[in-house]
Amino acid sequence: MHCPFCGHTETKVIDSRLAGEGRQIRRRRECLECTERFTTFEAAELLLPTVVKGDRSREPFDENKLLHGMQKALEKRPVGRDAIEAAVARICHKLRSLGEREIAARSIGEMVMEELRHLDEVGYVRFASVYRSFQDIEAFRTEIDQLRGHKRRREPSKDQLPLLPGGEAGEDK
Repeated sequence: MHCPFCGHTETKVIDSRLAGEGRQIRRRRECLECTERFTTFEAAELLLPTVVKGDRSREPFDENKLLHGMQKALEKRPVGRDAIEAAVARICHKLRSLGEREIAARSIGEMVMEELRHLDEVGYVRFASVYRSFQDIEAFRTEIDQLRGHKRRREPSKDQLPLLPGGEAGEDK
């Protein structure tokens, strides 16, 4: 570590503490040459995989792009920003856990759909309609039928608004 004041290459650590909710280490350092003190932060560098798109092109994973896409699907829906950010964090954690250098964009899309399915059914159908390129009303109907079948297999959520008018959250009609 170079001293930011004199550029000397040797410093000593005076104090170390956890910072950033335990994701960083804050270190107080002292330059062995000029005795000035300064603070550094250390964090693990966790790389996310490169995204392989449908046309075989590659681009770096962009967490902001993921967040924006989910926000767009959930626009004007009763889902808080914290819930969306938590879903994005879960997806990023899954991607890091895979340990792969590359991942297909389609796989990320499936992860997003799974998160949206739990957050808000309307947001899920919105995203699915773009992601799966629905061409007609039958494609929507098929997706909603699959969503209803999935809902029967899990505990209904009381927090979600009904997908169709006249239905109650967590209830199929």
